[in-house]
Amino acid sequence: MPQRHSKNNNDLAFFTYDEKKKLGYGTQKERLGKDSIKPFDACCLCLKTLIDPLCCQKGHVFCKECILECLLAQKKDIQRKLAAHAAQQKQEKEEEQEQLMLQKAKELEAFDQQNHGAVPQYNDRNQNRYKNGFHGANSVKVTSYEEEALKTMKAFWLPSATPEAPAKVDAPDTSTICPEGNEKLKLKTLFPIHFIEDTSEKKKSKSLDNTYICPSCKTTMTNAMSLVALSSCGHIFCKKCADKFVAVDKVCVLCSKACKERNLVNLAKGGTGFAGHGDSLEAKDFKHLGSGSGLGLVRPAAKT
Repeated sequence: MPQRHSKNNNDLAFFTYDEKKKLGYGTQKERLGKDSIKPFDACCLCLKTLIDPLCCQKGHVFCKECILECLLAQKKDIQRKLAAHAAQQKQEKEEEQEQLMLQKAKELEAFDQQNHGAVPQYNDRNQNRYKNGFHGANSVKVTSYEEEALKTMKAFWLPSATPEAPAKVDAPDTSTICPEGNEKLKLKTLFPIHFIEDTSEKKKSKSLDNTYICPSCKTTMTNAMSLVALSSCGHIFCKKCADKFVAVDKVCVLCSKACKERNLVNLAKGGTGFAGHGDSLEAKDFKHLGSGSGLGLVRPAAKT
């Protein structure tokens, strides 16, 4: 049976619904798979398995070497910006002093010309001034006229008439920032965490990868679970055990170290700079058609 005429009719001045559908017009949705989501035991910077893991107060996990290099690079950048800002302030002060000196020199020159008249005095100082193009009282008018003419001149291609726009260096923020959460981060606020490996014989025979369990309920940790770390001792529990035992008894189940409610830190689940995380694991793209071309222009969909 032949296809319908509406699908084959491509000489219209507008796109039909079937043509838009083939071009991918509209919002395209795709659920993020396992490969697009960062594992809970991977570093937020290098995306590899954690080595000497450190955690911030917002639950972002890093390798010790990665986060130290990141913070050191930020401090070096801050020092460079502070040096540039200090050099700019010093230059501005020197320019201001120079302007004050020039203003005083102009005032003295005007006072001298007013008292001695327009006829130049032919001593050594005035002779040098005469050679440099200063001719008594008229020199002020001439130079000021030339400056005004340069300001209003339309010949912008001349080097003398080219405006200068000096780049201003603002005072930088001296605090380091968490590379994942963009909040202020200090080295002393980071605390080490410890995963409990599953050492059972069944797990050893099944896979070579390390699997971690909750030390309280012995449940295997996955990305689907909500994990809680204790900043006092660094042990990690599932959310259910942390709320049921640790938050109530105020003591770590594994090492019996005292902890408070503020020591419970929820670990950030999944997600990197390239993929979403949390409950919404769906990527969206909105494609609209460009004018005069059959190709679509892709722009990210608005977040709802």
